[in-house]
Amino acid sequence: MAGNQCCSNPPVMDPGSGEGSVEELGGLKVYTSGSPSSKMAVILISDVFGYEAPNIRMVADKVAASGFFVVVPDFFHGDPFAYSNNKPLAVWLKDHGTDKGFEEVKPVVEALKSKGFSSLGAAGFCWGAKVVTEISKSKSIIQAAVLLHPSFVTLDDITAKVVTEISKSKSIIQAAVLLHPSFVTLDDITGVNVPIAILGAEIDDYSPPALLKQFEAILIAKPEVDSHVEIFPNVKHGWTLRYNVNDEAAVNSAEEAHRKMLEWFSKYVN
Repeated sequence: MAGNQCCSNPPVMDPGSGEGSVEELGGLKVYTSGSPSSKMAVILISDVFGYEAPNIRMVADKVAASGFFVVVPDFFHGDPFAYSNNKPLAVWLKDHGTDKGFEEVKPVVEALKSKGFSSLGAAGFCWGAKVVTEISKSKSIIQAAVLLHPSFVTLDDITAKVVTEISKSKSIIQAAVLLHPSFVTLDDITGVNVPIAILGAEIDDYSPPALLKQFEAILIAKPEVDSHVEIFPNVKHGWTLRYNVNDEAAVNSAEEAHRKMLEWFSKYVN
């Protein structure tokens, strides 16, 4: 599914925008903002327009001002969606799938952990919401194990302990926020195991209110996972990033969503 709402009101790219800087992390270029001495980090995963869009960098700076170290990775490797390249969105998505984004975010997470960040949150906008959902479903520390000439391992260890210890392990991230999500399914939401906030638009072809209500029902049935689902009135898909800065009502709606995202991180990423 790829329609006009996903790409409406495209930003004017500005690689020099924002108060932070660009560096390499986990094999990707990332926009970073905030103090690297913080123990709390937030990954912002963009919509199809990528990490050079001024508004997502502005959001990163806003989150960083509250004490988080924020990274916005370039998952598109310098090739964000652009109408000027005459490539339809559906074609562009074949080279920039969310599955690829999920694989590429893992080294970023590991790089942050290696730098001493002990608590991580992630927020995804449109395309990025699907990637964040996949992160929110991931829990295991490892994907495979090999024992070489083991000692002290019992039959009970093999049948129960390994599985139990891995299942008790911390999730990859501690909290997630989805803003006007795209490509997220009911099965995705069923698999989420971290506190999650979903901020949706009243006018949205990708995640219409009826679907958001289904997301909410699934999450309510998972009391072990704290959740919040909210539908913002009179706004369209993409409103938290691709708004007219000269439209007071649009700015207020976007800033309200940013505030609620920040409150969620402040509650769980600490």
